[in-house]
Amino acid sequence: MSALGLHKLLERNIGLLIFGILIVSAIGGLVQVLPSIFQDSLRTPSAGTQPYSPLQLVGRDIYIREYCSVCHSQQIRPLYAEIKRYGPYSRAGEFVYDRPFLWGSKRTGPDLARIGGKYTDDWHRAHFANPRAVVPSSIMPGYPWLAERAANADGDIRQKLSTLQMLGHPYDEQTIETAEASLDGLTELDALIVYIQVLGTAGPGESE
Repeated sequence: MSALGLHKLLERNIGLLIFGILIVSAIGGLVQVLPSIFQDSLRTPSAGTQPYSPLQLVGRDIYIREYCSVCHSQQIRPLYAEIKRYGPYSRAGEFVYDRPFLWGSKRTGPDLARIGGKYTDDWHRAHFANPRAVVPSSIMPGYPWLAERAANADGDIRQKLSTLQMLGHPYDEQTIETAEASLDGLTELDALIVYIQVLGTAGPGESE
C-alpha cells in the first residue's frame, strides 16, 4: 500500500487514526524520556549545590503554597539577553535536590534563579509585607501574614526529610531528629526569606 493509500485509510478509520496518534506520541515521549534516565548530569549536583536545610525546605514549601512559581520562573535560558539580565544560565546539576522542579515558564515578575544575596533580609521583609514600599511599580500582592505564622505550624518537617532521604537526598539522622527544634521561634516569613536567599548562591558549577 502506498503512503497516500495508508493516509486515506487512516483518515477514514477513526480507530486506526487514534491508534496511530498514540503510537507516534509514545515514540516521541520515549525519545525525550529515555536519554534523561541515563544522563549523569541530571543526578550529579553542581559544585556547591547542597540539599535544603529544614528551614529552607519549609520556605520552599511556602513558596509553592503561595503560588510564587506562577509569576516567577527559576530558569535562566542560555540566551544573551537573559544572561545579561539575570546571570549565568541554569544547569541541570543545580536542581538535583528540587522536588518538584520550579523552573516555570511565565514571568510576570523577574526570574529568581540567581536572586540569593542580591538584596538584604530586611529588604525582603519590607517587600513581602508591602512590595510597593520598595518597588513602586510592583503589581505583586503583599504577604504580611507570613510574619504571624510559625515556621513549624504544619509539624511535618521530619516526615518530609525522611521521605527525601528515601529518595536519595543525603540527610543524616541527626538532621532529621533536630529538624523541628531548628524551626522553633521562627516564622514562615523567616523560612521563605532563607529559601529565597539561597537561590543561585552555589553557582552553576562546572559539571555540565
